[in-house]
Amino acid sequence: MQKGYTARIYPNKDQQLVLKKEFGACRYVYNYYLAKRIQAYKQDNISLSCYQTQKMLTSLKKDSEHTWLSDIDSMALQESLKDLDRAYQNFFKGNTRFPKFHSKRSRQSFRTRNQGNGIRIADNTVRIPKVGFLKYKGLKDFDGRILNASVSLSASGKYYISLCVESKDTVLTNNGSTVGLDVGIHEFCTDSNGNKIVNPRTYHKHEKKLIREQRKLSRKKKGSANYCKQRIRLAVQHEKVANIRKDFLHKESFKLANENQVVCVEDLNVKGMLGNHHLAKSISDVGWSEFFRQLEYKTAERKGVLIKVPTFYPSTQTCSCCGYQNPCVKKLTVREWTCPNCNTHHDRDFNAAKNILNKGLEILAS
Repeated sequence: MQKGYTARIYPNKDQQLVLKKEFGACRYVYNYYLAKRIQAYKQDNISLSCYQTQKMLTSLKKDSEHTWLSDIDSMALQESLKDLDRAYQNFFKGNTRFPKFHSKRSRQSFRTRNQGNGIRIADNTVRIPKVGFLKYKGLKDFDGRILNASVSLSASGKYYISLCVESKDTVLTNNGSTVGLDVGIHEFCTDSNGNKIVNPRTYHKHEKKLIREQRKLSRKKKGSANYCKQRIRLAVQHEKVANIRKDFLHKESFKLANENQVVCVEDLNVKGMLGNHHLAKSISDVGWSEFFRQLEYKTAERKGVLIKVPTFYPSTQTCSCCGYQNPCVKKLTVREWTCPNCNTHHDRDFNAAKNILNKGLEILAS
C-alpha cells in the first residue's frame, strides 16, 4: 500500500537557492520538450515517447548551452518528462485539455525518486539529493520504504515536502453501520439518521478580509517591492482559508469512515453545477469533490464501501415511506412537505438522505 505524508520544510538560504534552481530546471525541461513534441507532430507527424525524450535529454546535457543541467538532480528532470508524458496520455484519454507550458507564476514543484537511500529521515531532518538535509515540522511517524519525494513552494513562500511511502497493508476497523448522506449548501450534509452538519462557510467568513487585501494589492505598482509583500499577504490569507476548509473536511470524513461500513452519497456533477453563477461561489466554498475523494479512500482503508447513487435519481421528490414521487418538491425553496399518498410529513434533506441510503443498498445488493 502506498501512502503520502506531507510536512513543511525549512531550507537555509543556500538550500533555497538550490531548490529554486531545481524548480527552474524542471520547468525548463518540461517546456522545452513540450515544444519539441509539438514541433515533431506538426513537421513529421510523429509523436515522441517518454523514452525518446529522456534519451534526447541525455544528449542535451552535453550541449554547450545546456551544461548547467548537469548540476541538477537527473532523476528530477526525468520525472518532469514523465509528467509531460502523463499529461499527453490524459489528453488522449479525454480527461484533460492539451498540455500547457508551465509558468514561473504557476505552482513550483519537482519530484525525485529514492535511489540508493538518497531520500531518508535522520535526526529530525529529511535528505533530498543535491539539496542536503532539511529541517521539517509536522511529519507523522511511518514504517515503510520511501519511493519518491515531491518538493513544492507555495504562493505564500513556504516550502513543503510530500513523501510517497510503500508500507504493509494495515487493517483498520469501523463500527459496521450504514448511512446515507445528502449534501447541501445551507447544511453541509444531512445523514439518514437525522443528524445535520452545519456548513462552516469558510470563504464567506473571510471574504471581507480577502477583498481588502486584494484591493491593497491592486493599488501597488506591479513588480515593486511593496507589490511582492502585499502579494504574499494575500496568499497567506487564501492559504489560511484553504487549510481551515481542509481541516474540516478531514475531520468529518474521518468520523463517517470510522462509524460506517457502507456510506451512500449522490454522484454529483460538481463541475457542471459550477456553471450556475448564482451558486458557483458557495459550491466551491463547500468543497464537495474533495470531501467525496477523502471519504472514498478512508472508507477503503477500513474495508468499507462508498456507494455513489446516480445523479438523476429523484431522492428529494420521492417519499421514503411509500415511494410516491412528488414533482412539486423540485423547487429548492420547499424545505418541508407532506406526501399526498401516505400523509407522511418530510424534512426535505432528511427524506433525501434516507432515499439515498435505500438506493445505495439496492445498488450494493445487485
